[in-house]
Amino acid sequence: MTTDLPLVPPASDANDPAPLPVVELIDVHRSYPGTPEVLAVRGVDLRIEPGEYLSIVGPSGSGKSTLLHLLGLLDRPTSGVYRLDGQDVAELGEAARSGLRGRRIGFVFQTFHLIGGRTVLDNVMLSMLYQAVPRAVRKARAVEVLEQVGLSGRQHFLPTKLSGGERQRVAIARALAGRPSLLLADEPTGNLDHQNASGVLDLFDTLHADGLTLAVITHDDQVSRRAERRVRISDGELSPA
Repeated sequence: MTTDLPLVPPASDANDPAPLPVVELIDVHRSYPGTPEVLAVRGVDLRIEPGEYLSIVGPSGSGKSTLLHLLGLLDRPTSGVYRLDGQDVAELGEAARSGLRGRRIGFVFQTFHLIGGRTVLDNVMLSMLYQAVPRAVRKARAVEVLEQVGLSGRQHFLPTKLSGGERQRVAIARALAGRPSLLLADEPTGNLDHQNASGVLDLFDTLHADGLTLAVITHDDQVSRRAERRVRISDGELSPA
């Protein structure tokens, strides 16, 4: 299999400075107004290095969803610093944040969010539509990432004809097609049986071995243990797991 995806970081010279972290959160808080005020994330410090596979585990109501929205540039911190690939994103306008999110972050969700009336290939190609990628390049990349996730024989199927595990692989291929710095997965096995869940986690292992940076947010300790580093969120605070 050939691939031009830049998943493996190039070798660096000994004199080169250390690579910047993909994600750096410094004393990040997120609160919501009310009586009393709801402090959903409090004092979070987090670094995710290039090529790292991190899991963030916690029960319902622990602050996982809020942290996901912050990491994915879907929400803003109330206070603190968030740097993505070294860029401070706090003061960016909505258009700039949206563009950065589209270029740098790939999302995989518990529900697959595929378009049922479009083929697998089309679903992956559509993810690049707003990145000014020429159609021929979009198609080549889509074919490439579908091969990478083991679905080269399913390009012209509709998602409704696929198993849950295959649909999640399509969603992963769609996220990879944009060549993100960070693959952010939210409960990626939550709708899958044990066999399909294991297949998706095996795929994450392979992507990690190829150098992709992953952050998986989950309530499932079995899922979180597949990562090389785990942190736990409880009452909005992070601690080693």
